[in-house]
Amino acid sequence: MQDKKLWSNKLTYILTAAGATIGFGCTWRFPYLVGENGGGAYVLLFCLAMILLGIPMILVENVIGRNAMKNSVDAFSKSKFWKITGYLALLGAFGILAYYMVLGGWVSAYIANILCGNFDLGTAITSKEYTENFYINHIEKSPFMIAVYTFIFVLINWYILKKGIIDGIEKYVKFLMPFLFLCFITVIVGNIFLSGFEEGINFYLSVDFSKVDAKLLINVLGQVFFALSLGFGVMITLSSYLSKDENLIQTATITGVLNTVIAVMAGFMIFPAIFTAGLSPDSGPSLVFVTLPVAFSHIPFGNLLAIVFFLILLVAALTTSLTIYQVIIQVLEEKFKFSTKKATTLTLFFIFIFGNIPSILAYGPLEDIKILGRNIFDAFDMISANFFFVITAFLCCIYVGWVMKDEAVYEISNQGKLKNPFIKIWFYYVKFILPLIILIVFLYGLTAI
Repeated sequence: MQDKKLWSNKLTYILTAAGATIGFGCTWRFPYLVGENGGGAYVLLFCLAMILLGIPMILVENVIGRNAMKNSVDAFSKSKFWKITGYLALLGAFGILAYYMVLGGWVSAYIANILCGNFDLGTAITSKEYTENFYINHIEKSPFMIAVYTFIFVLINWYILKKGIIDGIEKYVKFLMPFLFLCFITVIVGNIFLSGFEEGINFYLSVDFSKVDAKLLINVLGQVFFALSLGFGVMITLSSYLSKDENLIQTATITGVLNTVIAVMAGFMIFPAIFTAGLSPDSGPSLVFVTLPVAFSHIPFGNLLAIVFFLILLVAALTTSLTIYQVIIQVLEEKFKFSTKKATTLTLFFIFIFGNIPSILAYGPLEDIKILGRNIFDAFDMISANFFFVITAFLCCIYVGWVMKDEAVYEISNQGKLKNPFIKIWFYYVKFILPLIILIVFLYGLTAI
């Protein structure tokens, strides 16, 4: 372990951890769930869930990762049985990357077609028929081009990952994250001058407590898992490169807060534009790809604004995909002694062939293949989110609270150096309360299968 490279400083770790959580969960999934669930009520519950579930769960994975300073399988070192948790995390990582990279291909297709003039948002669009047709013809019915765009996105990941987690991921995240924040702020400042700004923000932040029910609460808890990249070994992997002197409570809190801020900022980007164009915010998953382009066409410099927005989605997806890939790559490096380049090439090639290609073809030649009533693309999403993520998170809590026990307290307190009363509260919360919350989320998720 003495030769293991560590993060160069706290800031780079926090930026990387934040980048791991600021992906499509924040920029695509969170806004459409807000739109579907009445606005402010969902936002409020999401912020509360981040405190009650998100940050404590980040700490769980941080403790496991830094204590072992090994990959997400060998980090569960107490017995061979507990390594099952690590393998479940690998399956979850494969499941999300199988369709996640294809979403990156979709976003790349939008950027390319706007730049080439094939998708013009420079003049006001009066209905969603234009954007719906573009989505059908250039996304669902263009498997070859989406495969090309997805492959390019995969290649960008490969170029960075083959350099290793410190020389690759850390180096690029240092400028990708500030660039991402700058783009967010640019779009939000521009939205202030839109005619629908006030109406959009009122919808987004006004809390209607009549919308709050058990179903909404469970949905919010599930979104926290998705948004924070919990349950598939990302935080375990990243924290295995963290110095023993770093304050885990501080870094986990900052990571959770940054994720929440970015998710909330995404709403400030989207809803003013939606209301400026007089569109409904409850468009579901098509909000970003069908409804929002219509809104951009009603705003000055609509093409430019759309390019910036989709670039934000692509960069956010990249900072997340890099860290998810790394979960699998690190296992191949440490357990099977593969070189970084070989482990990276094998991982990305395998997932592209057996995950990305089937997901792309799910809307074309393979559309008749159904798994639990869903096409391949949606099945990867549903099974990963409702099974692997949640079960892995549940087992991580049990491992920390009932297997590591005092060792977990010793780790989070930096070998007893930190005297924080929160540590004991966190430990008993993880041991008794958090597993019950996760179990409820899991049981509810089974109803969606």
